[in-house]
Amino acid sequence: MNKQPGFFKRAIGYFGMAVAGGLLALGLHDRLAPVNNNVQVAGEQGSSAARFVSMSGSGAATVSVPDFTDAAAKSIDAVVHVTTEATVQQQNPMAFFWGYRQQAPQEVRGAGSGVIISDDGYIVTNNHVVDNADKITVHLNDKRQFPATVIGRDPSTDLALIKIEADKLPVLPYGNSDDVKVGQWVLAVGNPMNLTSTVTAGIVSAKARNINILQYDPSKDIFPIESFIQTDAAVNPGNSGGALVDASGNLVGINSAIASTTGAYTGYSFAIPVNIVRKVTSDLMQFGSVRRAYLGITISDIDQDMAKKFDLSVLKGVYVKDVTDDGAAKSAGLKSGDVIVKIGAMNVDNVPELQEQVGKFSPGDKVTVTLMRDGKDLVKDITLTGRAGTLASNAAPSATSATLGAELAPAKDDELKALKLDNGVKVVQINGGKLRSIGIREGFIITKIDQKPMNNPQDIEKALSGKQGGVLIEGVYPNGVRAYYGLGV
Repeated sequence: MNKQPGFFKRAIGYFGMAVAGGLLALGLHDRLAPVNNNVQVAGEQGSSAARFVSMSGSGAATVSVPDFTDAAAKSIDAVVHVTTEATVQQQNPMAFFWGYRQQAPQEVRGAGSGVIISDDGYIVTNNHVVDNADKITVHLNDKRQFPATVIGRDPSTDLALIKIEADKLPVLPYGNSDDVKVGQWVLAVGNPMNLTSTVTAGIVSAKARNINILQYDPSKDIFPIESFIQTDAAVNPGNSGGALVDASGNLVGINSAIASTTGAYTGYSFAIPVNIVRKVTSDLMQFGSVRRAYLGITISDIDQDMAKKFDLSVLKGVYVKDVTDDGAAKSAGLKSGDVIVKIGAMNVDNVPELQEQVGKFSPGDKVTVTLMRDGKDLVKDITLTGRAGTLASNAAPSATSATLGAELAPAKDDELKALKLDNGVKVVQINGGKLRSIGIREGFIITKIDQKPMNNPQDIEKALSGKQGGVLIEGVYPNGVRAYYGLGV
């Protein structure tokens, strides 16, 4: 009991020393710390607990972040959720040891996004979202659902056009991707991880990116065009086919890929420029396939070693390595060693930029090409051609069969001659559906349905119209193998 007063005295003494030490430290800090007249201390007279100010740039110009609420409101209703179902045949991994054993087909589900581009139901999405799908369902932001059919696909740009039977739909207006600037704000709108109507914001990190993600396959007329808009807006699986919009709510790209080591967003995403989207969807809507134009040249980027080797004065433009004999460039007088610096009014400093600009045109279109030759600027007017050097596309006119889920075209004369056929309709592309379900593969030439000769896609539609039960499809593969399939209709 007698020890308590001493204990309190010591405690008070220690407390006093601590307070004195703290005041001494604060006094030293105030004397030693640099003066900062811009710092407002909380609790100081005339100031609030927290204050937010705009950032000043050079010349005291105010830098402000745009308000995205209007752009988001305009975009959300025009961006749809796309779900797919497909039936795939899995091979038994033990077949090597025990002989082939047919496994039961497995149902695979997928999901992505799409953008409504016309009020009567046309929707653009990624090719990889709907590729091989047997069933496609579009979910609108107002919770309505519609089955969708594939109008056409373009693996060269990873774009596809699908359609639902609806009208008076909200549409996202086209912007101009040529006007997009590095550093400007953009929104990514889509359905990542089945989280519908998700909006994220970022800036354009770069333009004309080639990330070598698309398949190159000349046998299927697939010549990839990669000139992506790179952004740091967060995009994840499920965003594919969704919208990249500017601060005004205009469509400037279709989100397509992410750079990731984990499969999820880690910093950068990539979108197809809307000027390519506009060209591809227009062709798919009108023709069912893309009418793609070519210059008829072999090109490469210019680096320092190449500039030194070929005595180039500047490191800009695209180097022409070779000119094809039957191409548009040859006819216009371009030569090996030329350096292309402009397509129309747009500068091109690398291969993706040139591909993007040429990709906006069709065979027969005229374009001005600015090039450098022997240190001098030359301007050439070029009439673009198809890949075969003609003013029309080299691809056969195709038609999409909603009944069969495939793109069909009359077989070419050389194909018929090689296979000793008098007639036939070629299965150009299978979008999923009845043909794929019965095992028919791309390249198959349908010669007869129920013993009736088939000459064009319209013949096939007539043969199937009003049929009930089953029909017999006869045909030949490019390797000469004849095949017969029973199709239920």
